[in-house]
Amino acid sequence: MTFPIVPTARAAWLAALAAPLAIVIAAAAPQAWVVAPAAGAALLAIVLLDGILAGRMADWRVHVPADAEVGEPLTVLAMAEISGRASRAPVDIALAVDPRLDPAGSVRFAAPFAPGAGVWQGTVRVAPSRRGTAAVERVWLRWTGPLGLGARQASHALESEVRIWPDLAPVRSPALQAFLRDAQFGLIARRIRGEGTQFEALSEYEPGMDRRRIDWKASARHTRLYARENESERNNQIVFAFDCGQAMCEPVGGLPRIDRAVTAALTASYVALKGGDRVALFGFAQRPELSTPFVGDSRNFHRLQRAAAGLDYHAQEPNFTLALATLAARLQRRSLVVLFSDFTDPTGAELMIESVGRLVDRHLVLFVTIEDEDLASLSDTEPDTLDALATAVAADTLLRQRALVLERLRQMGVDIIEAPWDRIGYRLIDRYLEIKRAEAIG
Repeated sequence: MTFPIVPTARAAWLAALAAPLAIVIAAAAPQAWVVAPAAGAALLAIVLLDGILAGRMADWRVHVPADAEVGEPLTVLAMAEISGRASRAPVDIALAVDPRLDPAGSVRFAAPFAPGAGVWQGTVRVAPSRRGTAAVERVWLRWTGPLGLGARQASHALESEVRIWPDLAPVRSPALQAFLRDAQFGLIARRIRGEGTQFEALSEYEPGMDRRRIDWKASARHTRLYARENESERNNQIVFAFDCGQAMCEPVGGLPRIDRAVTAALTASYVALKGGDRVALFGFAQRPELSTPFVGDSRNFHRLQRAAAGLDYHAQEPNFTLALATLAARLQRRSLVVLFSDFTDPTGAELMIESVGRLVDRHLVLFVTIEDEDLASLSDTEPDTLDALATAVAADTLLRQRALVLERLRQMGVDIIEAPWDRIGYRLIDRYLEIKRAEAIG
């Protein structure tokens, strides 16, 4: 394989600086005109010699992780082995990548010489911005000679792909794991007494217990006070429904809203599975696109993760009527439906309200939306110009319309969670536990 020799930017600058000097020589001493072409030829010879001293590429490798999580940085490693190189200057590397890994479609970095390994190696960190499969298609390597005037370069096709999964950092967080160990939904599937509707056992009444738990018939038979211990309700059906339309593809905190919603839903799903309930996912845009069967074991959590990774991004308005009607027809028993959505105009919200209203008749609906911090900031900023005033008024109007839509949903019996993107996951878990303790699903 041949590695062409090319001039570097330093050589180009030298040639550019020599041009005015050649003009001065030609004007002052026309008989010395031969100096300019001779200098150019000498520079060309030096570039070629420097390129030869740059050495030849003996081997190269690019290691790309096969899996990553959206929003979580991943490290790409590149190594190059160059024989006969007389310079220890870093090797310049460029990668052609999918826009999911970098919006520009390429990343550039330098690989310094590693004396211990005898090779040039470097790393670059990229943060995936969307789920899916991202290809790393080609690599370019460029290394210079000792003078930095001549360089060699090589280009190779790559067949590397990165599977970008939903972010599960909250699931792995020590805080959540500690909660699952200590709370009533522990890692061991044990029976939970004291609440619920399923009778478990009788125990002697002790001060501090809820008086409503006293079993008066049993107490009369034993001439002592006994309280009923019930097992907490399990095997509830919980559906996490995702609006994958245009509004949910808008970024918040550097990632699309739908990805923030997926992370929150998977975190809550993990807690629900540990609590003995059954979980399914449902995704839609103009038509239903994802509908998983109910999963009832935390060992099958990976199925929910894989299904959520397939939720696509759509620059279209969602069809709430078709989607929620399809979901309602699928559910044969009362379920908790957690709907992640957002809206930008009252017209689209009207269709959503109408569709959600039909779902409320049979199911418990929890509407989750991410707080629009940008609108709140624009509305709260003290305007100092007419344009700023107009912007603040428009933002305040949109916030009022948003509050009106949420209030209408509340009046219909829909529970609402509106919180910043980094809090919706834990707010959702808290609300789920409240609903479960209240036995409101069954």
